[in-house]
Amino acid sequence: MNDTPLPSFPAPGERLAPSHASAETIALLTRRRSATAITMAEPGPSPAQLEQLLGIAARVPDHGKLAPWRFIVFDGAARADFGQVLGKVFAAANPDATESQVKFEANRLTRAPLVVAVISNVLEKHKVPEWEQILSSGAVCQNMLIAASALGFGAQWLTEWYAFDPQVKDTLNLRSGERIAGFIYIGTVSDEPVERARPPARVDFWGR
Repeated sequence: MNDTPLPSFPAPGERLAPSHASAETIALLTRRRSATAITMAEPGPSPAQLEQLLGIAARVPDHGKLAPWRFIVFDGAARADFGQVLGKVFAAANPDATESQVKFEANRLTRAPLVVAVISNVLEKHKVPEWEQILSSGAVCQNMLIAASALGFGAQWLTEWYAFDPQVKDTLNLRSGERIAGFIYIGTVSDEPVERARPPARVDFWGR
């Protein structure tokens, strides 16, 4: 884990460099790989690192400056507490489920020391298209993955069934226009991920 001092965020109105040439950033992006939540363990991000992660996650393109997303943080005992909700919802929807299956679902969030739900908070009937607002939430998730890696943690962006379940959404008090863009699992990785096969980028050059 990287214990170097965290940089400060710029103040409103501060002039910023238009680019930031960085071989380290290019190397990170070239070799970034999600770690599976099951391989994560303590320690997780400190409170200061969590604040940094959320601040970096929010620094994304945002047409109309709407900030069409918000965060729900699960740490400490909150992970198991929310897991009890998942276990009950799963058991009710799957009456034939075994005790071990229900227990597995109840332990979903305890796989990592920190889980952050990114909530897409779309402003409906707004001049900024809903699609652009949703894309901004996706950028938030990706920023968080990259920032977690840069801080020395593994991270995985998951949805799974509970991101789409109406009862779970009600428990999280999601309002009209809100959806779960993803649960970002973050922790110290105990096993190095292995690079997977990746298809080549599909590229067309207009006019050629």
